[in-house]
Amino acid sequence: MSNLYELAIDGAVFARQCGGNLDSESETCVDLAAIPGTADGYVLRDTKSEGAGRELRFEAAELDAFARSWVTSRGLAL
Repeated sequence: MSNLYELAIDGAVFARQCGGNLDSESETCVDLAAIPGTADGYVLRDTKSEGAGRELRFEAAELDAFARSWVTSRGLAL
């Protein structure tokens, strides 16, 4: 796959994923969207004002590996 950071995200449909702390100004949410024109590219954005404009881009396999590792390290079950 090409450099995901070189791809435009115009038209990306973001879904907000929240993990708690919804009662404060620093809600713990991120926005996640598939990168248009890619089969497996995703962009993850911080929703907090101090993180505005910051994003990370991943291939699906990278996100999957992160999710599995996070769940395992936290002792969580799906």
